[in-house]
Amino acid sequence: MPMYEEIQNYYEQLVVERIRRLAAEGETPNSDDDYLEDVACVALNQLPARYVRHKVDLVFYMPSEERFQMMNAVEEAVKTAIEYVEQHRGTSRPNTYAG
Repeated sequence: MPMYEEIQNYYEQLVVERIRRLAAEGETPNSDDDYLEDVACVALNQLPARYVRHKVDLVFYMPSEERFQMMNAVEEAVKTAIEYVEQHRGTSRPNTYAG
């Protein structure tokens, strides 16, 4: 197994989960994969990196207050990212989601 293969930014998982949940509930203006990926990138650029090797260990040992703060930060970053992408993307690009 190559070195660093198991290292990942924990915020990536949280952001993607939040965006998927919002899209599934119809809470995003667009459900196109390109749009959702743009939102994820903008949201992640607002958050600090939190690198982990084992997500289970992080969640198990993280104080509940810190977990609460991370979830709030993700929620706010995704909300801001949706607003930003909407302002900068315009409506000229159609929803191409075929799911």
